[in-house]
Amino acid sequence: MTELPPPPPPPRLAFPPIEYGGSLLLAWQLRNKRVLIVGGGEVAAGRLRSVLEADAFVTLIAPSSNLHPEVRFRVWSDPRATSRITYHDRNFHLPSPSSPVVEDSSEPDDLEGIDVVLTAIDDVETSRKIYELAHERRIPTNVADIPPSCDFYFGSQIRSGPLQIMVSTNGKGPKLASIIRKRLEGRLEELGGKRGLGEIVERVGALRERLRERAPDVGGSLGKRRMRWMIELCDTWSLEELGELDDVMMERLLDEGWEKGGKVPSFLSMGGVRAVGRDWTGRIVEWASVDHAVHLAVGVTVGAVVSFAVCRRLMPTT
Repeated sequence: MTELPPPPPPPRLAFPPIEYGGSLLLAWQLRNKRVLIVGGGEVAAGRLRSVLEADAFVTLIAPSSNLHPEVRFRVWSDPRATSRITYHDRNFHLPSPSSPVVEDSSEPDDLEGIDVVLTAIDDVETSRKIYELAHERRIPTNVADIPPSCDFYFGSQIRSGPLQIMVSTNGKGPKLASIIRKRLEGRLEELGGKRGLGEIVERVGALRERLRERAPDVGGSLGKRRMRWMIELCDTWSLEELGELDDVMMERLLDEGWEKGGKVPSFLSMGGVRAVGRDWTGRIVEWASVDHAVHLAVGVTVGAVVSFAVCRRLMPTT
């Protein structure tokens, strides 16, 4: 029996080239995970805020004599954060090489039960030792300001409700990431319009949950059809139109769209005429700037002069 030759390779331009050297950007779910933060300065304060916003539990190790004001506030005064923080007023305990930590040891084991390690201290040698200890236990670790000792990086984040956008330079320029993030924020505010991108995401998410209740299949043909329907909706409706979704429109959209053949109705057919009218009003107001007014006046004047000259030329003389 002769073997069939392998199929020909696909056209080279059919797939994008692989750009090596990047990081895999993920939305890491830390809810109820235990994060160890070593250090209590300004960088540690930022790390603490980030992991608390991800609903993590935190073990913080740092001498109380040098804590950043925000760290102090989170540990003792923030009513929502205090219950999620376990604070140790000391330095990280490094086990002695001659007396490794064992189960019956009286020495503290600061990595016990930890899911993620973040160090933000000025002691480079201690940071590297913590990194090595964490790696022995396969615990993901980030060592501030030492990119080679990082399993992941912190980027500069744009946050608007459920919407999170991270700008990362792969540890090469944190300040540059912050500058780029600030420039992007202004553009994103324009893109979201009066509702804001965060609220638009909230409303689309609410619609998605209602659709999931009507079509609860996961992984099957119904789930795939549900996904295609949401994709078509987001491709068909503009961001401004998606921002107009309310309870009444969502139910009508599902009743007359999903339930009747799975078509995506137009925004206008769902009662969005008023929103469109307001949108056009906004565009007219935006267009009617001083520059546009000047250009319009000049155009009208030039047109009138040319028309008058042509008419005089064509009029018979008496």
